[in-house]
Amino acid sequence: MVQLADLEFDNRFARLGDSFSTRVIPEPLSNPRLVVSSASALQLLDMDEGEAQSELFTELFAGHKVWRSAEPRAMVYSGHQFGVYNPKLGDGRGLLLGEVVNRAGEHWDLHLKGAGSTPYSRMGDGRAVLRSSIREFLASEALHALGIPTSRALCVTLGDNPVYREREERAAMLLRLSRSHIRFGHFEYFYYTQQHDALRQLLDFTLNTCYPQCLGEPQPELAMYRQVLQRTAEMVAWWQAYGFCHGVMNTDNMSILGITFDFGPYAFLDAFDVRHVCNHSDHEGRYAFHRQPAIAQWNMACLAQALTPFIEVETLKAEIATFMPAFEQHYLRLMRRRLGWLGAEDADKALIDQLLQLMQDSGSDFNLSLRLLAEGKPEVRDHFIDRAAFDQWHHEHHSRLGGENQSTQALQANPVYVLRNYLAQNAIAAAEQEDFSEVRRLHELLTAPFSRQPDAQNYAAAPPDWGKHLEISCSS
Repeated sequence: MVQLADLEFDNRFARLGDSFSTRVIPEPLSNPRLVVSSASALQLLDMDEGEAQSELFTELFAGHKVWRSAEPRAMVYSGHQFGVYNPKLGDGRGLLLGEVVNRAGEHWDLHLKGAGSTPYSRMGDGRAVLRSSIREFLASEALHALGIPTSRALCVTLGDNPVYREREERAAMLLRLSRSHIRFGHFEYFYYTQQHDALRQLLDFTLNTCYPQCLGEPQPELAMYRQVLQRTAEMVAWWQAYGFCHGVMNTDNMSILGITFDFGPYAFLDAFDVRHVCNHSDHEGRYAFHRQPAIAQWNMACLAQALTPFIEVETLKAEIATFMPAFEQHYLRLMRRRLGWLGAEDADKALIDQLLQLMQDSGSDFNLSLRLLAEGKPEVRDHFIDRAAFDQWHHEHHSRLGGENQSTQALQANPVYVLRNYLAQNAIAAAEQEDFSEVRRLHELLTAPFSRQPDAQNYAAAPPDWGKHLEISCSS
């Protein structure tokens, strides 16, 4: 195993220069302590859990120390926010500490969120609060355990620094891991500021570091765009198949890798509602659950616009038109897996739509109902108001299974534990009182979501009444 102090850095993005980012030193947390860490994320850096117990670990990820070979940079970008272009955004509360190279030769960005003010903080303090840091940590690791493409989270640290949002809170920091932190908004920034030479430089950098397999293609830029589109379509298919609402699908929150990125007021569906809006600031429902595929396609069009200096417009339009068919192909594959169906049949989509309409009409708990169905539990019927209609659907479902027991496949695709908002809120409330046991317990369950754990029945149940309609804001 690698010692924390001996991590090897190769800061490729920093070498692009000051047009792309600004050197900034983290502002340390006072009296820092570790809230939670991820053993599997540590393994990406060739480290074990023992490293997280060291004083050096907390000091590094609370901004008190920086590796000599690291080069903290705040990245500049722009983006469309709720459909409106914002010309200059950037890392207002985060820093790319550097790129670590593990023993497999993989580069992993170490990105510290809540590290203090930067040139892009826009009058903000650059801090993150404990609740948002815990929420992103839990979501990153929970989605990864489900198989959903996502950035990772290494740890959360807490300090005594006061931070003022809707109320006074305390500052925290989250260390995020990703193979790249380049966003759609990076390309938009250099396109709309007409810095086409820098845009070319960014495109070449992204091709070489993220999509080297495209370099041998006749049109490398087009090949890269096609892969970003396909990955994004598959990511959103995972969201829809598991009832995940991102909440703020602005283009500056869209990763060039096609992974779930920049968690804000996210939610997993409790009662199934295709029109669910998880962000109480989204007054028009732009990012409602059922709109996520179309918004992702719209965001791909924004990225395409930024690439028009290098790819023909009509060619890009043809690629954008492939998004929805790609999304539906991935979505149907994932839903068939959740239902235990082998192969593909023409009637599958209609049968899936019928089940979702029954859930919509009944307010059925989405993931709990699917888990009970996978387990063959008769009480799944109690989750539907029109039981005769459900019985008819279930008869067709049984016929689709072909009389074979596909329970193993279905059980491995339907989680017992999902990150419900009320569970996250319970963990946050305890952590704000310096009790980190609940966030660590919840993290433990979410990293093994498909197997029932002893004494954890409450975590698998539908939410209590008070936990069904929690509103989450962008404030962090």
